[in-house]
Amino acid sequence: MADQIPLYPVRNAAGAAAPNRKRAAYYSAAGPGPGADRRGRYQLEDESAHLDEMPLMMSEEGFENEEGDYHTLPRARLTRRRGGLEWFVCGGWKFLCSSCCDWLINICQRKKELKARTVWLGCPEKCEEKHPRNSIKNQKYNVFTFIPGVLYEQFKFFLNLYFLVVSCSQFVPALKIGYLYTYWAPLGFVLAVTVVREAIDEFRRFQRDKDVNSQLYSKLTVRGKVQVKSSDIQVGDLIIVEKNQRIPSDMVFLRTSEKAGSCFIRTDQLDGETDWKLKVAVSCTQRLPALGDLFSISAYVYAQKPQLDIHSFEGTFTRVGLLDLELNQLTKALFLALVALSVVMVTLQGFVGPWYRNLFRFLLLFSYIIPISLRVNLDMGKAAYGWMMMKDENIPGTVVRTSTIPEELGRLVYLLTDKTGTLTQNEMVFKRLHLGTVSYGTDTMDEIQSHLMNSYSQVHSQAAGNTPGSAPLRRAPSSAPKIRKSVSSRIHEAVKALALCHNVTPVYESRAGVTGETEFAEADQDFSDENRTYQASSPDEVALVQWTESVGLTLVSRDLTSMQLRTPGGQILTFCVLQMFPFTSESKRMGVIVRDESTAEITFYMKGADTAMAAIVQYNDWLEEECGNMAREGLRTLVVARRALTEEQYQDFESRYSQAKLSVHDRMLKVAAVVESLEREMELLCLTGVEDQLQADVRPTLEMLRNAGIKIWMLTGDKLETATCIAKSSHLVSRTQDIHVFRPVASRGEAHLELNALRRKHDCALVISGDSLEVCLKYYQHELVELACQCPAVVCCRCSPTQKAHVVKLLQQHTGRRTCAVGDGGNDVSMIQAADCGIGIEGKEGRQASLAADFSITQFRHIGRLLVVHGRNSYKRSAALGQFVMHRGLIISTMQAVFSSVFYFASVPLYQGFLMVGYATVYTMFPVFSLVLDQDVKPEMAMLYPELYKDLTKGRALSFKTFLIWVLISIYQGAILMYGALVLFESEFVHVVAISFTALILTELLMVALTVRTWHWLMVVAELLSLGCYVASLAFLNEYFDVAFITSATFLWKVSAVTVVSCLPLYVLKYLRRKLSPPRYSKLTS
Repeated sequence: MADQIPLYPVRNAAGAAAPNRKRAAYYSAAGPGPGADRRGRYQLEDESAHLDEMPLMMSEEGFENEEGDYHTLPRARLTRRRGGLEWFVCGGWKFLCSSCCDWLINICQRKKELKARTVWLGCPEKCEEKHPRNSIKNQKYNVFTFIPGVLYEQFKFFLNLYFLVVSCSQFVPALKIGYLYTYWAPLGFVLAVTVVREAIDEFRRFQRDKDVNSQLYSKLTVRGKVQVKSSDIQVGDLIIVEKNQRIPSDMVFLRTSEKAGSCFIRTDQLDGETDWKLKVAVSCTQRLPALGDLFSISAYVYAQKPQLDIHSFEGTFTRVGLLDLELNQLTKALFLALVALSVVMVTLQGFVGPWYRNLFRFLLLFSYIIPISLRVNLDMGKAAYGWMMMKDENIPGTVVRTSTIPEELGRLVYLLTDKTGTLTQNEMVFKRLHLGTVSYGTDTMDEIQSHLMNSYSQVHSQAAGNTPGSAPLRRAPSSAPKIRKSVSSRIHEAVKALALCHNVTPVYESRAGVTGETEFAEADQDFSDENRTYQASSPDEVALVQWTESVGLTLVSRDLTSMQLRTPGGQILTFCVLQMFPFTSESKRMGVIVRDESTAEITFYMKGADTAMAAIVQYNDWLEEECGNMAREGLRTLVVARRALTEEQYQDFESRYSQAKLSVHDRMLKVAAVVESLEREMELLCLTGVEDQLQADVRPTLEMLRNAGIKIWMLTGDKLETATCIAKSSHLVSRTQDIHVFRPVASRGEAHLELNALRRKHDCALVISGDSLEVCLKYYQHELVELACQCPAVVCCRCSPTQKAHVVKLLQQHTGRRTCAVGDGGNDVSMIQAADCGIGIEGKEGRQASLAADFSITQFRHIGRLLVVHGRNSYKRSAALGQFVMHRGLIISTMQAVFSSVFYFASVPLYQGFLMVGYATVYTMFPVFSLVLDQDVKPEMAMLYPELYKDLTKGRALSFKTFLIWVLISIYQGAILMYGALVLFESEFVHVVAISFTALILTELLMVALTVRTWHWLMVVAELLSLGCYVASLAFLNEYFDVAFITSATFLWKVSAVTVVSCLPLYVLKYLRRKLSPPRYSKLTS
């Protein structure tokens, strides 16, 4: 055994399976580590400088010839740069602060230089450097950072920081307005609610991480097998991965229980593909007699430094919704109004005495303009929306993992979705077989079975007529004129071709209760039909072989050199595999050369995409038309052909093929040229149609989202043909729309020409590959995004996880609209985290996407209700709730301003102590918060008319216009309440307080009733409960009210009069508006 063994790592795949009894695969972890930045795939090209000036509408002739004309055409649109003070005020200060913070962080936390590593097998203690733990951590805080982190997240908002300063000012005697609890109690309540909510979310994240990190794996040691947790696996450990078990880390494939050293793995957590991929163990370790010998060879893996081949992430993102940012901007506007009002009051005082102290006291008196309860009401509302989503029986299994952004679901413009496992089930079903003159569908498969049985019975009877000792017949290709074959013989040849031309391996489970090493595996297998499953690199392949089994021709065994088929009559046919030509994305076809052991016939079978096979097969007049018909049905088509070879032809090919494979220069081109020499005038056998079954109700869901004004982009790692087919079958691209397939580009000039071609198209869907996307984004980022956004649908195929996230960020930067990413696999995590709102689907590809997303659902069709019902309601309710809470602070601040103006601009509070605390809590909190139950239309109506969703994307429910309307309402009502109380009171000032405060409470309760669009029984309870609490508390508020006065009839009519004057005009205006200019939803509810 050599001292150094070249071992090839298998990236962290999503699942393992093996074709034998246990099919256990033995791996060695290559070690986790951060990825290094990868060089761009395309280097800067040596092109002339005029490309910088070239507009995107140049013709091909101009591109090739006329350089001088480029400078005469208009340049691409550029964004104007702000400079000087304008740049600093409009966000430059944020850039400077963040740059300084990033510089300090980089100084304090310098990244460790990545380098190659030497990993000894089974000896973690020999590692030269310390590696991170093999654990998943989605928590935001730890024990020490929880309190500081939560406080920072709260006080980074202007609203909370402002109230912290105001509360601290009450410790200064000269600035003290009232009791300390008047300011500190609301602030403490807000912080307590926030801390409790964050603690619950953090604990849930901890529980989810613990479940994943506690999964047990078998670790191979010198003393035998031991059970270890996933988080305790170290670099260098030898781990035994059982069948259907997730691979816990990056690993090297050393050994398997199958003699040939082969194992099938799934990479769904990397690229989203759930098909099985064949991997072969390192030959020198596979040949070892027993597992324990792995410790006797003293081998190590020399691994290159970590590369960013597959995108990985560490940590979590703290998300802030757009509604929170908009309310934060409105809060800043209120602060400016607060400062302006305080300056006006001091100015009207004449700046007498210590005016700066009076200015600060006015700032404190009017501080209720900025309501501290705004954050707690919104946070509690978000929690209520999340609870409603999870309790909705129409979308069972929904989990809200991020409770801070439910409103984002109500204003989405772009929905970016994965394909495999998200739109499709990745389960292929054979649907159509076309022979040129006759077509068979799912309802006529029994005819194929009958033809096949007759054909093989005839072949068997002819073979029985030969003498047992006679040599097998060799039938060379005849030069006689072609005779039209019968339907039975054509079906026979087509089905046999499908049963032989593939990379499928039949797998048999081990007998129950039997365990053992490799040498006993085959003896313990059950070879019955019920125990057989198929594994292949593509689900299409499995679907074809399963179909041939259903019509009577069964693949029963396969190895590297032979295949065995069982006919409908039970006869076993053996074929020797002479050559295998695997499928590649460049050739778009695969082939196999086999020899029939019974007849010694050599046949070359080939199948592939119609675009690749059309020029290979003999002339026909039906292939192109039928391929188009199947594609319009959403079927994935494959063209199957054959060519019979003589022994001399094959020997000639084999010698040339072997010589080409030994070439030192241009080996791949020479090999391809030799293979292409066989691909001439092949006999067209059939055209197959396979359907990738869509998830339930995908088509109506996509149609609903389009009607709601949401543009849908599909980002997938699958090949172009498959992605295009699914886009058609799912109706992501409608039947009437054209599809523009972006040709592969590798240079700036090619990208320029292809973008021009796209610009000339109108109302067509765009299909682009990841390689072309990378080139275009390198040179024409703005132009590509602008053109893509004009397309009704976009499909990006062969996308890496990094590219998916990049596309999301580009949409956010260039459009400024809200984005949502939907996926179900680990390869979708980066896209989900990059989007404004991430939705994960729990499916066959594991729970990584579900755990990393903001919202988790079980089926794609649930997105429709999640967005047009819950998202819409969440946004409209939060907008109404936020503006009403602001109104509640503005109205009392207006009353304070009127009061101070009347009494010579004195900085004396109108209401003190418990009245201020009670006003924002027990007296008005329940009715105001009950707005989270309000809805303008019923859920069924919102689902039936998704067009209602469009209005929300414009942000009209919460804008400066609606905010200004509420400000005017607050000023009017505050002035009426205060002046009314001053006019109607008779002798004592305490009567002013009683009349104005009682009218204020009644006004707020009536305003809630005015705002409500659909009553809920809890709203009525909240109104009555608040009114009852206020009436009951009057008996205990002797310090603020005259009990004799508030129990008199005079008090009642004065309060009623003031309240009617403040509210009646608003009710009249609302009635007139609904009559003259009703909202869109009212037309549906009437």
